[in-house]
Formats: sequence, structure tokens, C-alpha cells
Amino acid sequence: MNNKIKKSIVGLLAVSTAFSGALATATLVAPNSNLITSVSAKEQGCITINANIGDNGEVQSLAGKKFNVYRIFDAENSVGMESINYTMNPAYEKSLKKVTGKNTEYSIIDYIQTMNNNTVINNVEAPQLNESRYSNFRYFIESLRNMLVADKAEPTQVVTVPASAKESYTLDVPFGWYVIDEITNVAGEHSASSLCMVNTANPNVFINIKSDFPVIQKQIREDDLRTSIGKDHDGWNDVADFEIGQTVPYRYLTYAPNMNGYDSYYFALHDKMDEELTFNSDSVTVKIADKTLVKDTDYKVVTTGIPVDETFQIQIMDLKATINKYFFKEYEGANPEMEKYYGQEILIEYNATLNEKATDDVGRPGFENDVKLEYSNNPDSDGIGQTGETPWDTVVCFTFRMDGVKVNDQTPERPLEGAKFRLYSDSLCTKEVYVKKADNGDDYIVINRDSVTDGEVPAEAVEMVSDADGLFNIVGLDSQTYYLKETKAPAGYRLLKDPIKINIKATYSEDNRVNYTKGDGATNKTLQKLEATAQFKEFYTGEYSEYVNNLTTDLEKGSLNIKVVNKVGSKLPATGSAMTVMLAGTGTAMMLTALIKRKKEAEK
Repeated sequence: MNNKIKKSIVGLLAVSTAFSGALATATLVAPNSNLITSVSAKEQGCITINANIGDNGEVQSLAGKKFNVYRIFDAENSVGMESINYTMNPAYEKSLKKVTGKNTEYSIIDYIQTMNNNTVINNVEAPQLNESRYSNFRYFIESLRNMLVADKAEPTQVVTVPASAKESYTLDVPFGWYVIDEITNVAGEHSASSLCMVNTANPNVFINIKSDFPVIQKQIREDDLRTSIGKDHDGWNDVADFEIGQTVPYRYLTYAPNMNGYDSYYFALHDKMDEELTFNSDSVTVKIADKTLVKDTDYKVVTTGIPVDETFQIQIMDLKATINKYFFKEYEGANPEMEKYYGQEILIEYNATLNEKATDDVGRPGFENDVKLEYSNNPDSDGIGQTGETPWDTVVCFTFRMDGVKVNDQTPERPLEGAKFRLYSDSLCTKEVYVKKADNGDDYIVINRDSVTDGEVPAEAVEMVSDADGLFNIVGLDSQTYYLKETKAPAGYRLLKDPIKINIKATYSEDNRVNYTKGDGATNKTLQKLEATAQFKEFYTGEYSEYVNNLTTDLEKGSLNIKVVNKVGSKLPATGSAMTVMLAGTGTAMMLTALIKRKKEAEK
């Protein structure tokens, strides 16, 4: 090495810093969780990069990540381990001189050493804390990386992490002081570019990459049997069923990633609904931990100017500034900026209405709602210029129909026209499930109570009437218990005074309730069974009878079939016989004859 000058430096030059760009933040973790490193005297060393673990507890895989590795200085330990000697790599001399403004190796190393806020003296093996992501050292390393790229300085090696190395990857390297620059293309990916890894390998160093990125979970809330559904037994899961017109609750669960090192951080939820769902824009609430954000100040609900396949977006233009405002007010104006603890839970809730378009597609495949999260993923930018995206996360809901027919008990059956019915959700028949006539058919569509204003009977609500074929079909039912009450019997038939108890039970896969996959609503992976029973109570021949019928169902159509039977009534009994009538007639005739004869005699 020409003109190589050696200089002994007591302690370490500087350990890792978090800094922006395709540079990756290295954090060295010791047993006490401090950001430290430990070195010892060997000629050949290694750098082990550990994957980041997100706040959801999942490993953010290293597989496929790509790095430029620059050995800026060679390193040599003293025999007694009280000192370490750095020698400048001539391949990077030009860039070092430009970025430091110094002309000699000694002055360059001295300049860098002035940024060491955690100097350790007389013990090369002693742990040393990392410099802050907002320290002068962080910005120096960023400038150095930029200069190396501008000068087209070739990296010492280029590393692509193999697919098998998800949790950690080890590089075998000579002793030295290294800058490791991530060059993975993360634009549009569910990933994030790391901050810079900078450390001395002499011999071994372990670093945790700091390329944190968020995840998103979407859920729908079942309205029935909530205590038996969901991880927290509160009804929140991935599958539900509702009546047409009912309010459908949704929520997103996510968290604030580690945004230290970013100038600002863009955070936007993209949502798309099937056309059978109508988004209620006024229903959106956004909470970060225990703070409720202010609409149009902290976030925006956007329904125009977005991709045509999306329904709406919830945009937080700068999540970092928003969290700092609510949680770190005391650090405002600090120079340099203080590192902060992020990871706050973010809860976004809103609702939609299952609309009348659902009448055309009850049962499978259901009605889906998807979300993806767009977020800043390159701290080199201002937080908006380059973003990543999570995969879409999907939930699904279903609705059902009941096909009814009114007949008599004869063979063959005769369909009965003109029977009238109302539907209720309680056994006392006080809570009516209103229906209206479909515009394009003979069906009756449920008007859910959520659609009713101030408890008033909807103007379009009607009583159901069986048609000439005895049919009355109700579309848009939930998986629950209903009570069908006959309010008027067909002419010549006895009214069924007791309501028919109808129990509808849809069974869903437990796996899909936890983790629904888009498109599974059309298969038996989600809606696996549809069962229905009808309990009748009748009064004939002087006594009550009760019985339960298992109704036929169709999973694909989401339908159940019910037959309501009226027994034929016979005439009431009469007294007398045909001979009695004849004798009575003869007697009447004889009496009339006698009266006529007497009248004639009187006239004479």
C-alpha cells in the first residue's frame, strides 16, 4: 500500500449510527440491551447482521437484501488490547478528503474521532455505545456514503443475502472499520431501506439492522354471538354476516414504526370495497394510543382523485410530526433532534352499509373489503418521495335469503294466494324486521333497523303477501333467529296465530375467521355450512301441536326454503235429515189446504 500512514488511536474510532438513505442503521445489542459492541484481537473477523423484529413480534426478513460493503480503514489491535490502530484504505482516500476537508490520514482520523461522544480509553474490548441517529456522526456518514457513490468508488464487496438467511447473515471480513450501505430496491415493496451500519470488526461484531416498517391488519365485527368470536372474544375477526341495510363495522390495527432518522413520514391507508358496500365517510375515527386525532388537521379522508379501483384513502401526511406533537412535546426544538420511542398502537375504525346490490349475490362468494398501507420506506428521502406498500389484507361478509311458499295440506298441494306475513327479531313480535318490495322482482328486501330514522316505520315498508304461486321470498337476512308471523290467512283458511320460529345458522372456518384470504369466500374454506330450522305451533282439533322442520338450504345461493301449511277446514255439523224436511214440508202443505178450505166455508 503506497504512502500508507499508520496512526494509533486509543479506544474505538466510532460505532454504528442510524442514518438515512439506502444506508442501514446498525444497532449492536449486548445482554443488557444497550447499543454496544465488543472487539478482541484476531486477524480475521466477521460481521453478523441480525434482522429487525417489528413491534408485532415478527421477524422482518433479511432474505434478498443487498448491500455495498466498504472497508474504509484497516484495523489492528495492540498486543495488550489497550489500543487500536487504523490505516486508511487508499481506494476511498479521495472521498474521505472531500467530505472531511482534511488532507492527511492523521487529520482525517482525528476529525472523525471528534464526533465520538462515547470514547472508550485503554480497553479495545470494552463496550461502546452507539452514536445517535441525529448526531453529527450520522450526518457525516451519510455525506461519506453520498461521496463514495458520487466518486464511483467500488465497494470492497457486494453482498446479496440468500433466501435461507431470514433472521441473520454473517460476512467474513478482515479486521477493519466498515460502512455497509443497503442498496435494495424497496420502492413499492413491503420493506424499508436500512440506516447505515458502521462498525469496527476486530474480530467479530453483531449488529441489528434498523429498517423497521409497519404491518396492517383489517378486521370486521360480527354482530351476533360476539363473546365467542375473535381473539379477544369481542366479535372482531375476518368474517361476518349481516342484514341488508345494516351497519358493518370495520377497523385497521397497526403501529408506528421506528421513524428515528426520517425527516417526515408519510402514512396512508388505501381501502377498496365491493360495490355492495357503501362507505360512510363521517364514521372514520383515528386513534394513536390514547390520543384521538383531529380530522382535516391530523389526517384526511380522501374519496376523489384516487385510483378508480379504490373507495377511499385515509392519509396522514406526516405521521412522525403528528406523534411528536402528541407524545414528545417536550423535545420540540431540540438541536440535535432527540431519539424517541415509537411503536404506538394505531387504531382506525369506520363503517359501511350493506346495500341493496347485495340482493343479486347472497351466499357465496360474499362481499369483500381490502386495505393496504402505504408508508415512507427510505430515510434518504423527505419521507414522501419513496414509499413502500403492505400486501392487501381482506375481510368478507355474507347475507342470506329465505324462499317461502304458502300451501294447503292436500295432495297435491295447492298454493295459497293472499296470505300476509310480518317478520320479527323477537319472540314477542315487538321488533319488526321491515321489508320492502323489490324494484325488479317479486322478492321482499330487508330494511334493517340501522337504516330506520328515529325508530319510525319506513315509508316503503310493506306487509308480505303470498302471490298466485303461494311464494313470498325475503332477501338480506342475517345468521340469527327470526319470527315469521302470519297476519292474515288466505280466504277460507284458519290463521296461524303463533309465530314460526326460524333459526338460521351459518358456520365458517375458524382458520378463515383468523386469517381470511381474498377469494376464499367463493369456496368451502370460509362458508362451510348453512343450517336452518323452523319451529311451528298449531291449534287444530281442539289441541296444540308443536314440531320442528329442518329446512333445505343452498350454500352457493345462501338460501333456505320454508313451507307454511294451512290445513283445509271442513263445514260445521247441521241437525235433521232429508225425511224430516220432507215430512215438515208435507205438514205445512196440509195446514195450508185446511186454512184455504175454512176460508171458503166462511164466505158461504
